[in-house]
Amino acid sequence: MSRIRFGWSEVSLVPDRPISLAGEFFERVTDEVETPITVTTLAVEEDGEQAFFCSCDLEGVGRDLCLRVRARVGEKNPKIQTDKIMLHAVHIHNSYVYEQAEGGVRAFEGGTLKVICDFMPADCKYVPQITSTECIQPGEARDILVERIADSVLEAYANLGEGGFAQGFGRVAVGMNRRATYSDGSARMWGDVDRATFVSLEGGNDTGMELLYIYVKAGKMTGIVANVACPAQIMEQRSVISADYWGKVKILLREKHGKDFKLLALVSPAGDLCPRDLIRWVEPETPIKDPNVTRINPKERFADPSMFDVKGTWKAGRRIFNEIESEMEDIGTVYTEGNFAHTVKTLRLPLRRVTDSEAEDARRVLRDALKDKKTLDYKDSAELYVYAGTLKRYESQEIFETVDTEVHAIRIGKVAFVTSPFELFLDFGNQIRARSVATQTFEIQLCCGALGYLPTEKAEKGGHYSAYVSSGVVGHEGGDILVRESLDMIEELFK
Repeated sequence: MSRIRFGWSEVSLVPDRPISLAGEFFERVTDEVETPITVTTLAVEEDGEQAFFCSCDLEGVGRDLCLRVRARVGEKNPKIQTDKIMLHAVHIHNSYVYEQAEGGVRAFEGGTLKVICDFMPADCKYVPQITSTECIQPGEARDILVERIADSVLEAYANLGEGGFAQGFGRVAVGMNRRATYSDGSARMWGDVDRATFVSLEGGNDTGMELLYIYVKAGKMTGIVANVACPAQIMEQRSVISADYWGKVKILLREKHGKDFKLLALVSPAGDLCPRDLIRWVEPETPIKDPNVTRINPKERFADPSMFDVKGTWKAGRRIFNEIESEMEDIGTVYTEGNFAHTVKTLRLPLRRVTDSEAEDARRVLRDALKDKKTLDYKDSAELYVYAGTLKRYESQEIFETVDTEVHAIRIGKVAFVTSPFELFLDFGNQIRARSVATQTFEIQLCCGALGYLPTEKAEKGGHYSAYVSSGVVGHEGGDILVRESLDMIEELFK
């Protein structure tokens, strides 16, 4: 068996002109950089097997973008196994809006505004909140991302060299459940808990942080893989380009270990988690626009700083950094042989379906809301999103019964990695990690696709955003299948 090889690369995604920011219902355009956004790639190779982990400071990595990157890499270097390239979004809301192809692999991603427009009167116009002739348009943004992500993969491959790895584990309080449940059985994402009808948060959180330390042949640590159950969304309401809390972790690590030290940031299943404590709610420093997360008469709380602002990114970032540094004192064996294996499988998960009555209700709401409209803006779009998404699903299910879902499973020593293209609710991730045969399991959500939330049955019954049928394409039955298939793929690697 040959020695395992690793190669790092980091490529800037910072634009040279203003960009539209993805992730909110209201429009944001900016060229202000709070912290630089990047794509970081870790290439792994042993005995002819390959894997490329690409951590992208993006809101999502649609299937179309993933395929374009693979094609571009294949054009430039045929030695690279392009099907082993994994693009993961840390799910920031402070990065590019980019164009995705409609139809085919994109049939279930986006497109609700078009449905809304179909119900608008002929003389009704959509009025954007922001117009900018200098803004990078979505098609150009996509092309920029394809080139830069492909360059990162190519560079990581070129940097492959013999090395080693060591396992680590820490605990950090970053992600918390963001769905409140009430005495009538309903639930709300970002729900106000200062009510007599509040019962509990719908689910738990995961404070565990999986760590993998990467070394070169000479024994020098060159970077870290860190897996945390929390989307990078502290700055999501702000109109700045930002790498959120992961950007602060990177800054702190490089102050300690040098400017070339790398961080591969991976977010594990966290569809129902966020960086904010709903129980100890601390108000944003300045007003925000999303009505779902505003409080009418909030009480003063002494807790974390606002997790809507820069101070919050430093608090979360420092917690992660401090735990990484603490765990470095206990690093054990550095392995140079990985029993490395990588398998890819396309699952056909059942489409979560819309009933005839649900579709008719959605049509009625859209007709009534738009019949006398002369103008439409982001507020209307936000209010009508769920109904438009319901109709889009209703149309899709006449053609599709299942959703093609790309899943990767990787073995490195006693460690497993497994991916999914969903904002996967924590319970599913816990089931995989608890039953995995690996001593340590890294889980990567929003990888090689952007198929929305995958909620639990409990969340579906509670309703609201993230559990609506229009919030994702697969329901809890598909989640159960995903868990079983992921476990089987991991087990097969360890036989």
